[in-house]
Amino acid sequence: MVRSAGQVVRHRAFRLSPGRRRTLTLIACVLALAAPVYIGAATLVGRRVDIDAGESNWIVPHRIDLAPLADAAAEAPPTRLRIASLGVDTGLESLTVDPRGELRSPKVYEEAGWFAGGTVPGDPGPAVLAGHVDSKTGPAVFYKLHELKTGDRVEVERGGAWLTFTVTAREHYAKAKFPSAKVYGPTPLPELRLITCGGEFDAARHSYRDNVVVYAVLS
Repeated sequence: MVRSAGQVVRHRAFRLSPGRRRTLTLIACVLALAAPVYIGAATLVGRRVDIDAGESNWIVPHRIDLAPLADAAAEAPPTRLRIASLGVDTGLESLTVDPRGELRSPKVYEEAGWFAGGTVPGDPGPAVLAGHVDSKTGPAVFYKLHELKTGDRVEVERGGAWLTFTVTAREHYAKAKFPSAKVYGPTPLPELRLITCGGEFDAARHSYRDNVVVYAVLS
C-alpha cells in the first residue's frame, strides 16, 4: 500500500471472538515457526522516523474481520513491560484501533503499547505489544528489539504480578508481505508478539520497509 510522504503504513488488528478464545486448550506450544532471521545492529542504526508519535501509520495494514474481543480491558490489563537483556523497563499504553480499523501507534516514543482489543498477556492466544524503533531525536523503546535471541526473557506486569515469557523466535518481514495470520492467529498457549519497524528506511515515503516481530511463550 502506498502512502503519501510523511506517513508510514501499519497492519490492521486481528480480532479474536470470545467464543474462539474459550475453545483454545492449553496443549502444545507453537514452536514450528520459521527460523528466525538475524537482523544486524547496523540495519537500524542512524535511521529515524520523521513523524510525530501517535500520528503515524506505522505498521502494515492487513484486514481480518472477526468479532471484537469482549471486555478485554476488564480482565486485569497489563501495566508494565521489562526486557532485562535490552535494558527496557516501560509502562504500557493501551492501544486501540482508529475508525478504519488500524492499530494506533503509542503516543510516547519511550513507552510501548498493548493492543487492548486483543488477547490479554497471560491468557491463551497472542498478546500484541508494539513500540516505535526510533524518532526524530534518537532511539525509541524498541530500538534494540532486533537483538533479542531465543531463550531471552520478557516480563509483563498484570494485576500486580509479573508474568515471564521466553523468546522462541525473532523474524523480519517485508511490510508488503506481513504474515497477519501467523502473527495474530490463535495459539493454544499464552504468547506474546513484540512488534516494531525495521529494515531499510525509505526517506521518500518516511517509512521503514519492514517489521521486526519477536515471538515469546509464557514460561
